[in-house]
Amino acid sequence: MTRMIAPPHPFDAAIELAPAGDGNFTGHTTPDYANMVGPFGGITAATLVRAVQQHPECLGEPVSITVNYAGPIAEGPFSISAHPVRTNRTTQHWTLSLDQNGAVSTTATAVFGTRRETWAGTEAAAPIVPPAETVAPEQFPEFIAWARNYEMRFVEGGLPSPDAGEQPTSTTTLWTRDVPARPLDYPALTALSDVFYPRVVLRLGRLVPAGTVSLTVYFHADNDLLADQSDRPVLATARSHRFGLGFFDQSAQLWGHDGALLATSHQLVYFKG
Repeated sequence: MTRMIAPPHPFDAAIELAPAGDGNFTGHTTPDYANMVGPFGGITAATLVRAVQQHPECLGEPVSITVNYAGPIAEGPFSISAHPVRTNRTTQHWTLSLDQNGAVSTTATAVFGTRRETWAGTEAAAPIVPPAETVAPEQFPEFIAWARNYEMRFVEGGLPSPDAGEQPTSTTTLWTRDVPARPLDYPALTALSDVFYPRVVLRLGRLVPAGTVSLTVYFHADNDLLADQSDRPVLATARSHRFGLGFFDQSAQLWGHDGALLATSHQLVYFKG
């Protein structure tokens, strides 16, 4: 009897890389994670995390990554170079670039580290929200392909209706996870850090051109905490502090099912409007 091999999860297919020697990898965009211009920024950041994880010199777990979106990524193949610039006793520092057709589209720096038991405390507080299963999921417009890969249960700050008008706050809070459900790991957590639609769209109550310029993710969860989270929904919340002169910032927190802070992120976004 021939055993049927299940196809990979769409997320794993999107971040799949082939080694190309000397710290280089090749990959290919997938239509499942397409955005209005190029791929979903979260999937690009996740692919860069995966590149470091696959590098034969990688040590430890992701601690942080900063991704700078220098230019659009076209549909098709791309290459990633990942190089460790310094390895210390507890941290390892990386530089990365994503190239396509001879031009750099994305640059990044990453820090991986060896975690150890220390005193711990969390000053941030998770939003008080109803359980995920009691919140109805919402759908994004059909032309935003990447959003179909995520379950989104908005507690506040859902995508505004066409006649919503300006809103007093940029805060969005939602329960979210991969579709189909998939156990959480570092690349998936990276992508979830960028799952929010642009904050300026919420404040203005209408669609305007916007795109991430730079995204930084700080990983607070270790492998054990990610394993405990498994494929349960993540509580994600984001807000902006300032809009103006063509840019705004965004700060986000991602919380596990038991109230543990999994990651925080910050990004700078350009907009027209």
